[in-house]
Amino acid sequence: MEQLLEQELAGLGATSLKRERAGVRFEAELATAYRICLWSRLASRILLPISHFAAPDARKLYAGVKAIRWRDHLKPEGTLAIDVTQSGQPSPELRNTHFVALKSKDAICDQFMSTVGVRPSVELAQPDLQIRIHLEKGEATVSIDLSGDSLHRRGYRAAGAQAPLKENLASAILILAGWPALSKPGAGFVDLMCGSGTLPIEAALMSSNTAPGYFREYYGFLGWLGHDAAAWKLLKKQAIEARITDPKKLPRFFAFDRDNRTLSVARENAAEAMVSELIHFERRELKDASQIAPNYGSTGLVGANPPYGERLSEVEELKTDYKLIGDTFKQKAPGWNGFVFTGSAELSKVVGLKPSARHLLYNGSIECRLLTYEMYSGSRTPVTPS
Repeated sequence: MEQLLEQELAGLGATSLKRERAGVRFEAELATAYRICLWSRLASRILLPISHFAAPDARKLYAGVKAIRWRDHLKPEGTLAIDVTQSGQPSPELRNTHFVALKSKDAICDQFMSTVGVRPSVELAQPDLQIRIHLEKGEATVSIDLSGDSLHRRGYRAAGAQAPLKENLASAILILAGWPALSKPGAGFVDLMCGSGTLPIEAALMSSNTAPGYFREYYGFLGWLGHDAAAWKLLKKQAIEARITDPKKLPRFFAFDRDNRTLSVARENAAEAMVSELIHFERRELKDASQIAPNYGSTGLVGANPPYGERLSEVEELKTDYKLIGDTFKQKAPGWNGFVFTGSAELSKVVGLKPSARHLLYNGSIECRLLTYEMYSGSRTPVTPS
């Protein structure tokens, strides 16, 4: 997703972009960083580096963290949390991330005690200051986590509900499948196996120009002393004004699933995302898929994120579903584009259609394939240039 993220960041005003493993480094004014937190559909976290130093052992780590002027970032009576990540082979002394976080917390609190006689407290849920420390090859980078919590948590998902797709992964799937270009009044979006509704909801948020961070109440910068409240207030106001609310100016969205309980969760999520009036949810078996074109639009995007099958017996059972998806694309969606997102290389072959493109994405630790298809109306006739 790094290339997609780089393109998105550039569109949101970031400069000096440099793609790295699992991320993109960039430069931006603070207001632009806020805009990215609010509008990025693909990023997980936005980190503001504030210090980089050698940390081959615990003593150097403590000294480097303590040297940062923390009163510029946090009130003495404020709250903090520290997340630690590592890459490469860390020194034996710093191998335990909990120890690194504890040592760093001690350095911050000791600085406050020595200067003002008051120390901040640890608060894991929505602290005033979320700190990220990354260790690599004996070096430490200390950052302020402006996002505070992973940006895939949009704020519309029902409490405690599990989903097979994170929201930012769903957005990546939609972008790679061509939904932004296909999305227009009169077009259609059909999810044949919608589950908890992540794909149709993200598709509707894209089409209605709704900021993905619109529903979030917490960001890591809100309690940070460097926070520019006026800039944030303006961005929120602009996001409200940018939303398209007239259904006549939007595509049509249809989401089907065979499980009523799952559909109930999907409807609840859509209501929280303020798109429930845009998406038609319906219980329907995959084998009962109706004619997609032209019933749901003369053109559009139809897709599915079917189960992957963890055991051999499940894979055999799922082959029927994967073949049905391919048959539905071919027989009932002429003129549309299609996609299948799956973590099973074996099952992806059962769809029975030649994909126009393949993309490798990870759903957590699972290596997945996004296969996209173009279903032509009638026969595809080659055109000879004159």
